[in-house]
Amino acid sequence: MESWEIVGGARLVGEVRLTGAKNSVLKLMAAALLAPGRTVLTEVPDILDVDIMGQLLTRLGAQVVHDRPAGAVAIDVPDQLDHRADYDLVRRMRASISVLGPLLARCGEADIALPGGDNIGSRGLDMHIAGLERMGAQVSVQHGYLQAVARQLRGSTIWLDFPSVGATESLLMAAVTAEGRTVIDNAAREPEIVDIANMMVQMGAQISGIGTSTLTVEGVDVLQPVHHVTVSDRIVAGTWAVAAAITQGEITVINAFAEHLEIALDKLATAGAHVDVHADSFTVSMDTRPKSVDIVTLPYPGFPTDLQPQFIALNAISLGASLVTENLFEARFRFVHELARLGADVQTEGHHALVRGQPGLSGAPVEATDIRAGAGLVLAGLVADGVTTIHEVHHIDRGYAGMVEDLQRLGATIERIRHSD
Repeated sequence: MESWEIVGGARLVGEVRLTGAKNSVLKLMAAALLAPGRTVLTEVPDILDVDIMGQLLTRLGAQVVHDRPAGAVAIDVPDQLDHRADYDLVRRMRASISVLGPLLARCGEADIALPGGDNIGSRGLDMHIAGLERMGAQVSVQHGYLQAVARQLRGSTIWLDFPSVGATESLLMAAVTAEGRTVIDNAAREPEIVDIANMMVQMGAQISGIGTSTLTVEGVDVLQPVHHVTVSDRIVAGTWAVAAAITQGEITVINAFAEHLEIALDKLATAGAHVDVHADSFTVSMDTRPKSVDIVTLPYPGFPTDLQPQFIALNAISLGASLVTENLFEARFRFVHELARLGADVQTEGHHALVRGQPGLSGAPVEATDIRAGAGLVLAGLVADGVTTIHEVHHIDRGYAGMVEDLQRLGATIERIRHSD
């Protein structure tokens, strides 16, 4: 058991360097199952979820070596894989469902325990199932497992009711070795989807329309293992950008691509921040109290739901009132009850939150309920008077590698406290 203690009031100044995106690397690890042999991923973040995914792939028959100092993961994939992903691992991380497509493609069957992960709202598997069934799979849910069988997947045209990241990934990975052509319409367009598609093209897949809402896949017989550099983490980049604004500091984020965060950075500029963009980095600085900004979360390239808690924290100490509308996850506002313990004035109704900016916040014990909620509480704690103690920080560690150390280097007074029980 651990907690973080933050003494508020520091102005954050300096540089941070990003590693690869959590929301990409876990899916890249799953995609490695498509090709027997050794696939090596670099720019891998040192986070718990990478270890969990490594354990899952090991259970399926792969050999996984995580070289933490080098930020690399080597995955040796055998000719024969197990097709069952058990509950004890899958329950710990929703991204485990990403092995569904590769296992179905490689083994002709897959038994995947229904996944767990962050408690931020319902994220059903209906679109995964409907798409795989259109490709000829027989899918059922029995005894807590999603069971799929298809000795040979066939290409099909699939329309997603919503541009689901998870469904797009599952269907894309299943389609690359399916017989014939698969078209995925209304596909997700996130940079992490582009990263996965680009890696599979390196492996020999034939995918067109990458980065658009229509992906066309011509199935191939075999794929080859590759070396691949993971795309940098735009959500971590956005979190540091807000950290600069909320503390009236100046942070340069290295190995970051501003084009992946256009709306979020524009919102910070509207709040009064100065944003300087370079080829592979950007700098955010703020020298006054921020102004409140309205937020509406939407699928990419809209405002990312994973930055919504951080912006609520920013609005909580900004001038004026703001309206935050959450269109993706109905339980994303759960964390505002913890933020209120610090003195924030946030009222929620349905998928809207009205945030009235306060002159200041006051440190108190709070609990992180998911990765991004935890990040939002950290940001609030940085500007709260006194000490803020954040419990359940294992959630934050799942998405932010070395956050305490980075904060200390930027000037924050923060300490990781280990508890004996």
